[in-house]
Amino acid sequence: MADTARSAPAAAEKVYDLVVIGGGINGAGIARDAAGRGLSVLLCEQGDLGEGTSSRSGKLVHGGLRYLEYYEFRLVREALIEREVLLRAAPHVIWPLRFVLPHSPEQRPAWLIRLGLFLYDHLGGRERLPASRALDLRHDPAGRPIRPGFVRAFEYSDCWVDDSRLVVLNALDAAARGAAVLTRTACGGARREAGLWSVALDAPDGWRTVRARALVNAAGPWVEQVIGSVAGLNGRRRVRLVKGSHLVTRKFWDGPQAYLLQNRDRRVIFVNPYLDDLALIGTTDIPYEGRPEEVAADEDETGYLLEVLDRYFAAAPGRAEVLHRFSGVRPLYDDDAENPSAVTRDYVFDSDPATPGDGRAPILSVFGGKITTYRKLAEHALRSLAPFFPSLGPPWTATAPLPGGDLPDADFEAFLAGFAQRHPWLPPRLARHYARLYGTRAEDLLDGAETLADLGRSFGPLFHEREADFLVREEWARSAEDILERRTKHGLFLDPEQRAAFADWLERAPVA
Repeated sequence: MADTARSAPAAAEKVYDLVVIGGGINGAGIARDAAGRGLSVLLCEQGDLGEGTSSRSGKLVHGGLRYLEYYEFRLVREALIEREVLLRAAPHVIWPLRFVLPHSPEQRPAWLIRLGLFLYDHLGGRERLPASRALDLRHDPAGRPIRPGFVRAFEYSDCWVDDSRLVVLNALDAAARGAAVLTRTACGGARREAGLWSVALDAPDGWRTVRARALVNAAGPWVEQVIGSVAGLNGRRRVRLVKGSHLVTRKFWDGPQAYLLQNRDRRVIFVNPYLDDLALIGTTDIPYEGRPEEVAADEDETGYLLEVLDRYFAAAPGRAEVLHRFSGVRPLYDDDAENPSAVTRDYVFDSDPATPGDGRAPILSVFGGKITTYRKLAEHALRSLAPFFPSLGPPWTATAPLPGGDLPDADFEAFLAGFAQRHPWLPPRLARHYARLYGTRAEDLLDGAETLADLGRSFGPLFHEREADFLVREEWARSAEDILERRTKHGLFLDPEQRAAFADWLERAPVA
């Protein structure tokens, strides 16, 4: 399928203030922030937005309760503050979730958990989310699916996030503020010339060159490759690749709550409601040395996760009930921790040069980070680059909604009620689907539609031609996987024939 107008390559030899390499959450967040401060920005991504790591997370915006054990107080505080910021900025793709932590005294004593939750409630200035509390599993509904041996639990708040859509929303806002966003465009090489970077881009329609006053290397698992093979520099920091895998099953408990389970190895496993009637279970933490693009969940990881479930749940799913597995590579900053679970989730920058003065154009490389703190990471990245851009505007993203997130009082349910009332012909589940994925942009998707027939061909549950057209035209989607696995999760509900039929339609569809 040909490129859409949104993804057309930039003119050759154009000079940008900033070229950002990597279209994951950190790269998209930095591009958005920089464009909003008045810089001319180009974002290039070798695959699809969020394809490498940012679409394969545990799909949580959270402070990281277990990081308190490793004394990561600054990171936890920053993440808890960001949890509230992001909940206001994108209430259509981020929403509160209550977690039940059954007490397993052989892992952590109750007093330690209570202390951790007290800090969790107060460290980040909690505003919108309810406080933690203790539960008696013998009487609370949350205890019904739990084995009788567990009688105490603690409940606390964090947030769910549609990670893939969060990446796309940042890229959309960057583009709306003037950034060029190029997917399927790899950075094939970069060299310093006359105080600028000369950047070679391998785009679908051929090679081209642009110049930039600064580079940001947000390539995630490929960050060292960009420093060495692409830019020809010697990096001073190292990335540590850690594999995290998840399972998807049918939801096997009643109620909206999620669960946090302590394993005998002191790791924790999240068990979250997913897409109404599914469950998302993960994650693992395993050192990884292969090619990041080839990562996959293996049978040992599946067994590990199912064993934890069976320890806590009376009717835990088995291997036959696993509907889907996925795995991602986390590019963590290598702090020499022996245990992969103890490796810091904080972020670190490597700057060359750190300050202006010798005429060299700067490159800033990002190591580590987590989806919750991406916006703050972007602010800190721009602060590091500020000496090279004296006219750089001030920080602005803390109070700005993301595309579709401009809901009055950040109240999704109130918005949904109004949306359904304005479009009474939409079935309730379809109205909720559009409102959840697109927020106020759902009105653009439905522009002119007055009946289900106006949505075009149906490819499966809740999936119509109108939505696919919208994603190709507005959100850089080019392949069936872009649409079915990342921008939506329709792929989980289509059988092989439906998937093939959609792929065939997409291949034949006219250019938007």
